Amino acid sequence: MLKFAIPLALMASPALATGLDIEIAGQANGTVSINLFEDVAPLHVAQITSIAAAGGYDGVVFHRVIDEFMAQTGDVQFGVTGSDLSRAGTGGSDLPDIPAEFSDSLSFERGVVGMARSQNPNSANSQFFIMFEPGPFLDGQYTIVGEVTSGMDVVDQIKRGDGPNGSVTSDPDVMTTVTVTE
Repeated sequence: MLKFAIPLALMASPALATGLDIEIAGQANGTVSINLFEDVAPLHVAQITSIAAAGGYDGVVFHRVIDEFMAQTGDVQFGVTGSDLSRAGTGGSDLPDIPAEFSDSLSFERGVVGMARSQNPNSANSQFFIMFEPGPFLDGQYTIVGEVTSGMDVVDQIKRGDGPNGSVTSDPDVMTTVTVTE
């Protein structure tokens, strides 16, 4: 598993990172740009930008994609393309889990980026998802970390998974390169 560290400077001043550019390949091809909400979820933004800056998201697949709901990625432990993806979606990074940073003023709308987690609200780590459609039932349950500012047409083309859990079992789309933008 890759090791990452959140620089103390990022923890103290998360405004250093304002976004991500994600190059996607597979059924979908193109760039998705995300504006990160440092003022809403500073700990989450610091963690995902630390992972991205270290190259941890490069080559990670979209392992769970549910039509009319969302596309999930970011399993840097078990979701790396070219590896056994049977456990994709169950891993994270070597960084500690992040306490919830829920927002009362934001809602899960189309293009919003949220952090995936287990049943424990304080278990988000490296995985995140992008909404295809509004999901207000997620409000106050999951941390919102940003929104897509361009490339939603690329997100819409991401290969959908099968069954109710949306597992992408063959030839998943992949984040080839994830770059932190300022």
